[in-house]
Amino acid sequence: MPVPDPDALAQRFRAVYTAALTDVLDALGLPRQTLPPAIGPLAPGMRVAGPAFAVEGFPQPDAAYEPSIRRILTMLGDVPAGAVAVYATHDEDSAQFGELSATALAARGCAGIVLDGGCRDTDFIRAQGFPVFTRYCTPQDSVPRWEAREWGHAVEIGGVRVATGDYVVGDADGVVAIPAARVEEVLERAEAVAATENQVRDAVLQGMAPLEAFDRYGKF
Repeated sequence: MPVPDPDALAQRFRAVYTAALTDVLDALGLPRQTLPPAIGPLAPGMRVAGPAFAVEGFPQPDAAYEPSIRRILTMLGDVPAGAVAVYATHDEDSAQFGELSATALAARGCAGIVLDGGCRDTDFIRAQGFPVFTRYCTPQDSVPRWEAREWGHAVEIGGVRVATGDYVVGDADGVVAIPAARVEEVLERAEAVAATENQVRDAVLQGMAPLEAFDRYGKF
């Protein structure tokens, strides 16, 4: 079987929406693939799609500055081009991501970040347009309050397991994680769902009753 082109795959995922993806995942018996609703886009219109690169860190009060920042910068340099960095921070107080981190990832061709944690320098990032999905914003730097411990593995966020190599998609409704082994199947089914919903929308706009539309198309 030919390996799908990563850029074409990301483009197709950006063309569908997370609601269609979650409907497909539900039908496949995977009902726990949506990250917590508190994680959302930093700016309206931001979308992200790409293979996950998992990052995990923990609060570390009074951590030594230089070793901590060097570890974070090493991690940023390990995020592959086209990937979405997915942070499990286990933190509530500091910003693990900011404008210079966004600049570094964007310059390396990374697709975006999903951050179960905090972001700062938000005006700069919005102006830059780098896709950031975050749980909260704060000006307080993570160094020396937090440190990255491990990356390139698997993390759990709100009961959802996200492994490096899984696929993540984010839009205005939230973020969905798709297991790596089901990526193409889920995408093809989601594209079909979106096409059917377009037919339902057109039918309802033309006066068809909602129940009649459901009976005809099997979707509403």
